[in-house]
Amino acid sequence: MAKQPMLKFVDVQKETPEKRPPDLRAHDFHEIYAEYADEKAKQQASRCSQCGVPYCQTHCPLHNNIPDWLRLTAEGRLQEAYELSQATNTFPEICGRICPQDRLCEGNCVIEQSGHGTVTIGAVEKYITDTAWEKGWVQPITPERDRPESVGVIGAGPGGLAAADALRRAGVQVTVYDRYDRAGGLMTYGIPGFKLEKDVVMRRIEQLERAGVNFVLNCNVGEDISFDAIRGTHDSVLIATGVYKTRELQGPGAGAAGIVRAIDFLTASSRKSFGDDVPEYDSGELNAQGKRVVVIGGGDTAMDCVRTAIRQGATSVKCLYRRDRANMPGSQREVANAEEEGVEFIWLTAPRGFSGDPVENVMVQKMRLGMPDATGRQSPEVIEGADYSEPADLVIKALGFEPEDLPALWGEPALEVTRWGTIKSDFRSHQTSIPGVFAVGDIVRGASLVVWAIRDGREAAQGILDYLAQPAQVAAE
Repeated sequence: MAKQPMLKFVDVQKETPEKRPPDLRAHDFHEIYAEYADEKAKQQASRCSQCGVPYCQTHCPLHNNIPDWLRLTAEGRLQEAYELSQATNTFPEICGRICPQDRLCEGNCVIEQSGHGTVTIGAVEKYITDTAWEKGWVQPITPERDRPESVGVIGAGPGGLAAADALRRAGVQVTVYDRYDRAGGLMTYGIPGFKLEKDVVMRRIEQLERAGVNFVLNCNVGEDISFDAIRGTHDSVLIATGVYKTRELQGPGAGAAGIVRAIDFLTASSRKSFGDDVPEYDSGELNAQGKRVVVIGGGDTAMDCVRTAIRQGATSVKCLYRRDRANMPGSQREVANAEEEGVEFIWLTAPRGFSGDPVENVMVQKMRLGMPDATGRQSPEVIEGADYSEPADLVIKALGFEPEDLPALWGEPALEVTRWGTIKSDFRSHQTSIPGVFAVGDIVRGASLVVWAIRDGREAAQGILDYLAQPAQVAAE
């Protein structure tokens, strides 16, 4: 009788991939986690309890078949594990790196609830697909037959690329339009290399290019090409622009030099890592070197900013967040990584104003948590008379993102939006108020996770295929 390869969580302790020491990793933008060795990946996968009702899978937006590919990994059947992982996830190696597993699959692992430490799902997922690329198991996208229909995708972020992948596999002709000079969206320019090295994203884009997906870059819809022109060129259109409008700071001095947007700061850093000429970085405007940096916000973007500032050589990096550690929206794992690297978090604080131009100080007001608001979270309240001044040479706004006014920018009033400015779309098909026009990702959800955008993109691709099939069905009747 074969030996049981699973349920070893009682005997085998949880081991995450080794992290590079903070004093070494804080000086470069390479990923901080080492790769599992083959035996270690098998061993950690074998800790899975193979639940009858797998909460890890339920709480994964893509509903990845996690227990089965963990079992295959434990049995040494790694190529099969990759194929199963790839079946539900367009970019498993990217999700393995940047998903907040502590809030999704791993955070709902049954053995974690029983005190044995979660299965390291993200690390195993990353290992499976990195190995697949190394071994040549990642096959080119080759449709069984080419179809004449074409789809225009506006936005080359995770939602747009996931849809392009699925549509091209179905044989549809796909053109992706994007405002930047490289595809990938925030995966390319918004997420630093220490979380997601850029060659990981670029090889997926190259895979799509080799499959025949056409990328039209440096193309701002509404300026360089009209939305009407895109609709007229294609049989269907997918809007996957993401949300890029930064929430603004209020208070005296908020417009001073030295107060910058998180997206500008992160994009300049990423461009520098590609070897681009970045005048704003070289001039010091978007460079933290030698500066006292204050980042305002508590989400994952704020964590990316504080850790980037450390690597650029800031003299100090402080993060102001109006709630406490337990109530912050960012990944607790990222907070711990940032603290190890020298970031100071000042909980229950918010800016009241700024002095100096260029900025010299942040006027900080202390907060306390009061009664829960409509979302159930405790609302921050100002503690009167407890203000103080925090010296700063560079202030980074990481307060989240809001949607741009696409109906106005694109001259398309028929495109319905919600009261928050996000696009209204059917939650199953993802079709908008305009027939044949679909929308996915943050422009529908508001600022969210890469994994949700991937799910939306895959679902929308099926919605588009169903839409493209309708005229043929009508003709057949």
